[in-house]
Amino acid sequence: MITLFVGGCRSGKSSAALQKAEQIGVDRKVFVATCQPYDAEMQTRIERHRQERDATWDTIEEPLEIADIVQQHSGPETVMLVDCLTLWLTNMIVADMDDAEITQRIETLTDALSSARGPVLLVANEVGMGIVPDNAMSRRFRDWAGSLNQKIAQCAREVILTVAGIPVSIKSATHEGGK
Repeated sequence: MITLFVGGCRSGKSSAALQKAEQIGVDRKVFVATCQPYDAEMQTRIERHRQERDATWDTIEEPLEIADIVQQHSGPETVMLVDCLTLWLTNMIVADMDDAEITQRIETLTDALSSARGPVLLVANEVGMGIVPDNAMSRRFRDWAGSLNQKIAQCAREVILTVAGIPVSIKSATHEGGK
């Protein structure tokens, strides 16, 4: 079962995903962190997120190869939480990947999700609801973020939009036929 949590920055999407993951009765919980601590402020954010999880979580820090992590660690008695896809995209852009490589990596991830043997929850920012950015790199990022969210939402059984700390189901297995 694939679940995507989307929302704006500080909307509560990570907390909602963590809460849902905690409700799934499995033997193992794996948190996949895509953030890279480029500065002190980002390190503080990482620490805050770590404190939200208890010691029962295994944490894997992986900025790029999340499809491999899903393939290696998913299982019927494991819940995986990937936080976040938007930072994963940022990591690819900062690594100077071209559009073809980004497309391939997204396809590889959707393939891994489609064959996941247990529940996988993913977190992503919704960044396309604001103004058009004033520079090419930011527009490229915004466009890719929208495309990435669409691709993951297509393979997800459930999509939750989090607004002001309130998770709202925008796609569910009962309404969409499920995947």
